Amino acid sequence: MNDLDLHHIFELGLILVMIAAGITAIAKKFKKPYPIALVIIGTIIGLVNIPVLEPLKEFITEGEIFNFVIITLFLPALLGEAALKLPFSHLKENKEPIFALAFGGTLISFIIIGFSAMWLLDFSLPSAFVFAAIMSATDPVSVLSIFKSVGVTKRLAIVIEGESLFNDGLAVVLFKISAFYLLTYIELGIEGAGYGIWEFIKVVLLGLIIGGSLGYGFSHLTKYFDDYPLEIIFSIILFYGSFLLAESVDASGVIAVVVAALIFGNYGAKIGMSPTTKLNISSFWDVAALLANSLVFLMVGLEITRINLNEKWGLILIAIIMVLFARSIAVYTSLLFIKNFPTPWKHIINWGGLKGSLSVALVLSLPRDFPGREEILILAFSVVLFSLVVQGLSIKPLLSSLGVNKKEEGNKEYEEIIARRYRFETAIIEINKVKRNFLITDPVSKEIVTQYEQKLGELQSEIEMLFNKYPDLKEKQQTILQKHSLYAQHEAIDKLLKEDIISSEVAEKEHERIINKLVNLED
Repeated sequence: MNDLDLHHIFELGLILVMIAAGITAIAKKFKKPYPIALVIIGTIIGLVNIPVLEPLKEFITEGEIFNFVIITLFLPALLGEAALKLPFSHLKENKEPIFALAFGGTLISFIIIGFSAMWLLDFSLPSAFVFAAIMSATDPVSVLSIFKSVGVTKRLAIVIEGESLFNDGLAVVLFKISAFYLLTYIELGIEGAGYGIWEFIKVVLLGLIIGGSLGYGFSHLTKYFDDYPLEIIFSIILFYGSFLLAESVDASGVIAVVVAALIFGNYGAKIGMSPTTKLNISSFWDVAALLANSLVFLMVGLEITRINLNEKWGLILIAIIMVLFARSIAVYTSLLFIKNFPTPWKHIINWGGLKGSLSVALVLSLPRDFPGREEILILAFSVVLFSLVVQGLSIKPLLSSLGVNKKEEGNKEYEEIIARRYRFETAIIEINKVKRNFLITDPVSKEIVTQYEQKLGELQSEIEMLFNKYPDLKEKQQTILQKHSLYAQHEAIDKLLKEDIISSEVAEKEHERIINKLVNLED
């Protein structure tokens, strides 16, 4: 206990949060994917000797610390936040591609990488399939942050996110079986194969039961309270409780969290949450997810610098090609019979199957005496770095070249009209300003102003025709105006309350009406 300086640990944690927040803020300001920026800066910090940051690097890159922070501290929060906001209706509409990728694609990738690692990398059977499980887990955070910045279709984002939620659970199950039971099952022959299948079913099924039961129970608990701070605490207990309980009975904690959060965010929200609670729970987990993601990717960058790449470049290149090949076969095969799924989307899903923090955390969780641990660690870290930096940075150009990020119909024409309208309005303001400053008379300025006003009238007619042609465009603009109007109304009620013009009871009722309307607009 004497060696454990909690004050020092808190200081190191705060420094890490400050660095992560600074990098994230700059990346968002310049509309760049913040996870990739964090990995790159983390790697640079790890490689450069900065005396002030040396204690931080030593603390973070301890395998046990990294593994605890990623898997126990952040993974339930990240999975819970994503599943909480995934509507059942979206999952149901896209269930075929999601489950084809999450189950069929993951198993295909696992098998191809496993046998390829035995043949090409000369790995032992357990090492090969442990590496395969680690490399079959995808991380959607980087690619989804890029999707948001370029405005791709929502359905594609849902498929990638849905795949990752269930894919992570399956990959963790395959990892545990490969690391700790595979050799025993093989020695038992056909009987061992039966044990292996049963172990797989048991781990997944127990995760589903635990997550489903807790999600259902906590959903009903919300019916008895209309107190969003308390219900946020319920959600924290649900996410971490389902994960830890499942892990304690050798079930899948990942699957338990995903199922619990899906039920809580859909069934629980329907039967027991007021609009105010929904909005506040969503906002809380937005903040938690941003903080967790920022720290995770910075830590991945720092951790990657610990690997020794000497004389391993050939194996690293083989591993990268092998993983990319397996991903391609898995994606195109599993989506082969899915109808009405555009081919360009398949290319994006293939190249967007990034590896991330879960892969790094899994390899670090291997026992230190596990055969081939160092080789697996070096190759896994190298593939993750390639995936996040090379694939992550090339996703945006790929989206553009495939036309996946095409804007809504009529959007270009609308932007052109807005640009011209802004030009002419600015011109009129400037003319009136110059007129006042230089005492120019009305007859001189009126003719020019009239020309611009005529052009503005023509643009008004054009925009009305455009809205008639593309009603969705008009509806989108109205939604934006309504949201800003409601935010202003919320602020106006706050002002009346502060000046003691209305009571807190009246203010609360008005706030609730405003929030209800905001939630309806979001829906």
